Amino acid sequence: MTTTYAVLSEGLGKRFGEVHALRGLDLAVAQGTVCGLLGPNGAGKTTAVRLLTTLLRPDAGSARIAGHDLVREAAAVRRKIGVTGQYASVDGDLTGRQNLRLFARLHRVRDPAGRAGELLDRFGLAEAADRPASTYSGGMRRRLDLAASLIRRPDVLFLDEPTTGLDPASRNQIRDAVRDLRKEGTTVLLTTQYLEEADQLADDIALVDRGRIAHSGSPAQLKSLIGAHAEVVVAHADALVRAAAVLDRLTGAEPSFDRERNAVAAVTTDPTLTLPRLVRELDAAGVPLLDASLRPPTLDDVFLRLTGDATGNKELVA
Repeated sequence: MTTTYAVLSEGLGKRFGEVHALRGLDLAVAQGTVCGLLGPNGAGKTTAVRLLTTLLRPDAGSARIAGHDLVREAAAVRRKIGVTGQYASVDGDLTGRQNLRLFARLHRVRDPAGRAGELLDRFGLAEAADRPASTYSGGMRRRLDLAASLIRRPDVLFLDEPTTGLDPASRNQIRDAVRDLRKEGTTVLLTTQYLEEADQLADDIALVDRGRIAHSGSPAQLKSLIGAHAEVVVAHADALVRAAAVLDRLTGAEPSFDRERNAVAAVTTDPTLTLPRLVRELDAAGVPLLDASLRPPTLDDVFLRLTGDATGNKELVA
């Protein structure tokens, strides 16, 4: 079966003076899916979004968005996409209803009042519809902003850190909205500071590093590149070498030590290694064990290992 791509870029490049923001971005986002665009600070994510939404013109390469050439058919691309940026675009002096009616008129939507009312209901803003947007909470403003980007029912929606700075309840509301959009067939390209958000929402993830896609695939596929994390905590420091020898033999990876905790750890891609087997092998080697764990990889591990970021932060910076 042939895959239809809503976003397809080849060799997309952009320079700002001597700085190469993008160095040949190859990205393919299947229609009706959610793609998470992740990467460390300065990797090129925001530049990529600005290019793909026609806000910047590429210096090299090509792209097609919803079937239209990014450069030659920029106006057609803009008619097919919706964009929610890092900061709310709504007017605080207008009410929620007035904001959405204004966007609807600008986009020449039939029945602006009806479409505004429909979106206010959908995003739980009907009761606050006639209050100035400046009185809305952060979560309500982000929902209003997302509603505004959906006025024209876009084929492709670009969400640039839509939940940054929101409380957990508001983040969950935005995430639920993204899931609903996917069910309706909307393609979503998402950048986010929260790795667990990408893990929950994205069908595929593209890791951007130094202006290129370093790795891509489903969350499960990317995690399989890293392997599980085995850790052993021993009763006294003299046993660390024996514990490390067991881990080395079972995983084939070089163990790392945390001598303050009397712990040693290693990464394994062997699917047959289980925690009971690890404990048995340690016991057979006479290791005085206090604790042992075998943890599956997370997107944190993927990000830190595959992008070379050594900060250890769970939240990324755009």
